[in-house]
Amino acid sequence: MGWLLDGLFDTIKQNLIEAIMARFAGIYDTINAEVGSIAGNVGQTPGDWNPGVFAMIRTLSETAVLPVAGMILTFVLCYELIQVIIEKNNMHDFEVFNLYKWIFKTFCAVFILTHTFDIVMFVFALAQNVINAGAGAITGTLDMNADDALVNLEAMLQTLGVFELMGLWLETFLINICLTILTICIFIIIFGRMLEIYLTISVAPIPLSTMVNREWGQIGNNYLKGLFALAFQGFLIMVCVAIYAALVADIPMAGTVHGAIWGTVGYTVLLCFALFKTGSLSKSVFSAH
Repeated sequence: MGWLLDGLFDTIKQNLIEAIMARFAGIYDTINAEVGSIAGNVGQTPGDWNPGVFAMIRTLSETAVLPVAGMILTFVLCYELIQVIIEKNNMHDFEVFNLYKWIFKTFCAVFILTHTFDIVMFVFALAQNVINAGAGAITGTLDMNADDALVNLEAMLQTLGVFELMGLWLETFLINICLTILTICIFIIIFGRMLEIYLTISVAPIPLSTMVNREWGQIGNNYLKGLFALAFQGFLIMVCVAIYAALVADIPMAGTVHGAIWGTVGYTVLLCFALFKTGSLSKSVFSAH
């Protein structure tokens, strides 16, 4: 009877080890897939990320927002002309150069308004070049190889008893649930950023129509700062991903299995927190309000 129980326990133990190994390998597969999707999404311009949505946003901006921006521009230019007239003692000390300067400002304002989306896309193209250059420098760290870790893990699992393995199997089950939740959070952060970008560029003509005026121009200046902040947030996200990949790859596997598993989850939670902070950090760098 003893040999039968020993054989039964050995079979259960081996099945538990295989289940835990498969689940732990799945953790790394999940990490690699999520890291790869983040790197791919942040390296795209709004037009590349979803051409259909971008075309709709551009059409709405040009048909609904641009006429309003034209009215605002007319008001701003008239206000600027009145300032030019009354600034020099109601034209008693008027200089013709001031009129030429106003005409030049008018030309610049009209040019900016008619090339709004070209300006917006230039900002994101510039950021995309920076992001792609950064991704090229850290590509080697974005894909984590778990083969060595799994070899060490299997050796540690062989030293455990059946009941310890049962507890560890339940632990890995809970860890997978946690990682699924964290993956959803990361998805919300990355796709939420793109939605914010689309919403921001949809009203681009209105703030840019105020650029040439000294008093109203702060609206357009702050809009451009916010646009640069959104664009370069992708670079900060890429840096967070690179740091995260390096940290997870260096989790010590010579210690306890629990430490390795919970260390992976801890770094994933840290990644989510860092991704949440990239928006405010980028706005702080560009002094956007």
